[in-house]
Amino acid sequence: MGKIKDIFRGEHRKFAWFVVVLTSTFLILWLVGPGNTLIHWAGAALEQSRQEKQIRTYRKEINEMDRRIRMMRTDKDTLEKFAREQFGFSAPGEDVYIIEE
Repeated sequence: MGKIKDIFRGEHRKFAWFVVVLTSTFLILWLVGPGNTLIHWAGAALEQSRQEKQIRTYRKEINEMDRRIRMMRTDKDTLEKFAREQFGFSAPGEDVYIIEE
């Protein structure tokens, strides 16, 4: 610790203080200044993780839709149930009652 005190009190003290102030200014600008800063990096990392989570959600939804499409293509009963529920289709001679909540 004594050597550091000697640097800031010796004959080169103005240069040492200049280096400290310049380095501090650079670090502050790097943290919060304009352009590509650490705060922007952190914001970009948060945005990236949010979008990756959204991608995972969309992939799950797509897989579920693909599963339902495969079921409707192969199983006639599933297709019939879907058509009745979604579009109000009916077989000849059936009465359809639509109940809305």
